[in-house]
Amino acid sequence: MRYAAIDIGSNAVRMLIADINKHNSPVSFKKNTLIRVPLRLGDDAFLNQFISEKKADDLVKTMAAFKNLIDVYKVTEYMACATSAMREASNGQEIVARVKQEAGIDLEIVHGEREANIIYASHIEMNLDNTKSYMYVDVGGGSTELSIFTAGKLVASQSFNIGTIRMLDNQDKEETWDQMKDFIFANARKLKNVSAIGSGGNINKLFKLSGEKEGSALTLTKLRDLYNNLNSYSLKDRISIVGLNPDRADVIIPACEIYLTVMKWADIRNIYVPSVGMVDGIIQTLIEKNEE
Repeated sequence: MRYAAIDIGSNAVRMLIADINKHNSPVSFKKNTLIRVPLRLGDDAFLNQFISEKKADDLVKTMAAFKNLIDVYKVTEYMACATSAMREASNGQEIVARVKQEAGIDLEIVHGEREANIIYASHIEMNLDNTKSYMYVDVGGGSTELSIFTAGKLVASQSFNIGTIRMLDNQDKEETWDQMKDFIFANARKLKNVSAIGSGGNINKLFKLSGEKEGSALTLTKLRDLYNNLNSYSLKDRISIVGLNPDRADVIIPACEIYLTVMKWADIRNIYVPSVGMVDGIIQTLIEKNEE
């Protein structure tokens, strides 16, 4: 049995095809194929609150390609979610209709809290130390989702319109940063010995650049050093010398700034980086739906 998860983000569109193992308890999945297409829908959505015809065409073509792969891989069930860029685009629902008609994909635009719940569905808490507290930080192109775990249970979760593309376009607002700070002080700062868990393409790339062993933590000091080092290069040099993809070389700087700010406000010294994200949460959501 195979499921597919499609995540239409502000920076990139991803599809994960996963093989489902129903013989395990609980039901588990193994990642089969992951495809990423850097469409940058957020550039239109955050500046103009409208997705251009060119980007809409590219999205429809991408969804048609994904539909063909879903058919070829004989996927049993799929779920496609669009997040902050499509939420803010005035023509978001028109594009959803086009995707359905021209690509044959049913697409759902999810609100911020549902996005946070889907990410949480990846059940990261199952691998946590129940004696400790954690803040789960998912940084995307248009929004950042924060979730607080204490004793293995989710105690608070909120989505904020702060993301890498939004920051590059100078569309992040001071009051939103204040709201995030208030959330952290109310829910995380009062806890002792809090660690962070990071998800998203940027923190995964930062972890690889750090040279840390898988399963170990990335310290606040190491993350700050990485940021200072990357920020010392021009955009061109981050591509040619550091070896970053063009669609990663610019957003990795504001991503660092978000992680560093959140960790500072929460008085967190370590961040763990498991390879989970929105697409993992979508697969797990499908598993739980079908178990019910």
